Amino acid sequence: MKPIHYGALSMLGMAWGASFLFINVAAPDFGPFLLMFLRVAVAGLVMLGMAMLKKRPSTIRQTLQLRQKWHNYLIVGLLNCALPFPLVAYAELKVTASLAAILISTMPLFTAVIAAVWGSEQLNGRKLWGMLLGIMGVVVLVGSGPLALRLDVIVAIFALLLASFSYAAATVYAKKHLSHLPSALAASVQMLSAALLLLLPAIGSVPAERPSLTAIINLSALILLSTILAYLLYFFLLREVGSTRTASVTFLIPLFATILAIVFLHEPFDISLFLGMAIILASIRLVNGKQTSEQAILDPRCYETAEKVI
Repeated sequence: MKPIHYGALSMLGMAWGASFLFINVAAPDFGPFLLMFLRVAVAGLVMLGMAMLKKRPSTIRQTLQLRQKWHNYLIVGLLNCALPFPLVAYAELKVTASLAAILISTMPLFTAVIAAVWGSEQLNGRKLWGMLLGIMGVVVLVGSGPLALRLDVIVAIFALLLASFSYAAATVYAKKHLSHLPSALAASVQMLSAALLLLLPAIGSVPAERPSLTAIINLSALILLSTILAYLLYFFLLREVGSTRTASVTFLIPLFATILAIVFLHEPFDISLFLGMAIILASIRLVNGKQTSEQAILDPRCYETAEKVI
C-alpha cells in the first residue's frame, strides 16, 4: 500500500465513523425513519446517476435486467439498510454515538455464526474463542460504561445488536444470491430498495416542526460525506488494494467514531469504553483470521456487497 492508500483508508474510516456523530445530532429532529429514508433515497439516486453516466452498455443492460432479481434486492435492501438504519438512529436517541459505533462493530461476529448456520462456512476453535471474547467485550462495554442501565438504554442496546445482526445477515445473503453487478449500481439498487421500504414509515413520522439548521447540515454531511464520498473511497480502495486490505477499515470505524464523539459531542471519556472496544476488535481479528476478505466491510449506512468494481 502506498501513502495515498493509507490516506484513503483513514478518510474512509473517519467518514463512516463520523456517521454516528451525524445521526446522533440529526435523529432527534428528523426521527429515525425520515432521516434514513432521506439518506438512502438521495444517495441512491446520486449513485445510480453516477453508474449510468459511465454509459457502458453492460451497465445499461444490467439495469434493465434488475427486475429479474427484484426480490433479492428488496431483501438485501431490508437487511442492509431499511431495518438497521432506523434501529441505529433510534438507539442514538438513548445512548452515546461512541457506544453505538462499538456495538455495531460486532457485525463480523454475527456474520461468522450466520455463515456457519447457513452452511457456507464452518465454525472452528479460533472462531468460537473469538465469539466468546466478543461477548466478554460487550459485557465490559455495557456493564461498566458511563450510562445507567435503564429500560430505555437496554432496549437501545438490543436495537444496536439487532442492527449488527441484520448487517451480518445481509452480508451472507448477498454473497449467496446477488450477481456481481458493478459496484455503484449494486449499491444504488440496495439503497433505492431500502428507500421504497422506508417510504411509508417516513411519511407517517414526519415531524410537526421543521428540523433545525444544525440537523439539516448533519443530514447533508451524512449523505455527502458518510455515504457518497465514503463509497467513492471504498470503490477506489477495492480497485487499488483489494478487499482484504480494504476490510481493515472495520477496525478504524469505532475508533474514529469514539474520538469524534468525545471531541465534538463532548461524550464522557471512560476507560471501560476503550477496554470494551479493544476486546471486541481483538475478537473480530480472531474470528476473521485470514478470512477478512470474505467479510463485508462494516457500514452503519448501506454498503456495497459485491466485490466486482466498475
